[in-house]
Amino acid sequence: MTQKEDILIDVLCIGHAAYDLTFAVDRHLGPDEKTTATAMAACGGGPAANAAVAAARFGSRAAFVGYLGDDDYGRKHLDELVGARVETRWIVRGQAPTPVSAAIVKPDGSRALVNYRAKTPSLSADAVDLNGCRPGVVLFDGHEPELSLALIDGLREKGVFALLDAGSLHPGTEALADKVDYLAVSETFARQYTGESDPTCALDRLAAAAPVAVITLGGRGLVWKSGEHTGEVPAFSVSAVDTTGAGDVFHGVLAACIAAGKEWDWCLRCASAAAALCCQGLGARAAIPTRKQVVGLLGASG
Repeated sequence: MTQKEDILIDVLCIGHAAYDLTFAVDRHLGPDEKTTATAMAACGGGPAANAAVAAARFGSRAAFVGYLGDDDYGRKHLDELVGARVETRWIVRGQAPTPVSAAIVKPDGSRALVNYRAKTPSLSADAVDLNGCRPGVVLFDGHEPELSLALIDGLREKGVFALLDAGSLHPGTEALADKVDYLAVSETFARQYTGESDPTCALDRLAAAAPVAVITLGGRGLVWKSGEHTGEVPAFSVSAVDTTGAGDVFHGVLAACIAAGKEWDWCLRCASAAAALCCQGLGARAAIPTRKQVVGLLGASG
C-alpha cells in the first residue's frame, strides 16, 4: 500500500469564519437617526479566515480550519476561499447557520461591528483530523477553543510555531495565551488580560506568558518584546477608508513571514504594511493586499 504524501502548509489558520455585510455612512449617526449608506460591500470575513486569505495573497500555502454552514452565506464564503487558493479540506460544514457580521463604517474609517452567531455551536475537540497536515505556523484566533486546545500541544510537539491573534479577552484567547510562541494582541486585549493601561507595562506582563509578545496600537504602530529585546514599529501613513480586517491581515502576513523564516523586523514591517493597505478599501476581504503591493509600500517608505 502506498503511503499518502503529507500536505505541506505554510500557515494553518484555525478559528472563526463569518460573512460580512459592510455599510459606509457619510456621518456619525445620532440616537434613533436613519441614513442611507453611501456604499456597501458583502464578502467573507472572520479573523482566522481573513488571515488565511492574507497569507495566501502574500504567496504562502495557507489553509483554514473552521466552520461554515451549508447555507448561502457559507457557500459564498467557501467559493471565496477556494478562489483565493486557500486550502479548504479541513472546513466543517453543517446545518447550523454561518455567522454573519454587519459593520457600519464611519467617515474616519473606524467602524461599529455586530456579529450574529445564532445558535451555531463551537467545533468539538475531535471535529477535525489534521493527520498528514504539515504546517510551518499555526495561527489561532481563539474562537474555536475546544478544537484549538485539543490540537495545539500535538502541533507544537512537531515543531510547529503557534501564533495567537487575540483581539479581546474571552475564554478562547485566555486559554491559549500562555500556550503559544507568538502572542500578538490588540491594545484592548493587553489591557483586559494584564490590567495595565500602559502598553509598556502590559508588554512586560504578556512577555511572561509567551516567548514573543506584540501589542498592536492602531495608528500608533506596535510594540514588541522577545526575551531581553524590545522594539517598536510605527504605523504606515495611509488614507483609511475602513479598518475592518486590518488586524486579521496583520496576523496572517506575520504568520506567513515567520513561516518563511524571515528576520523579525522584516516580519513586523511586512505585517504592518499589509494592515495599512487593507484599510484603503471598503470591506476586509477585497482590500487584502498582494505581496507585490506590500513590498511596494515598504519600498516607498524607504
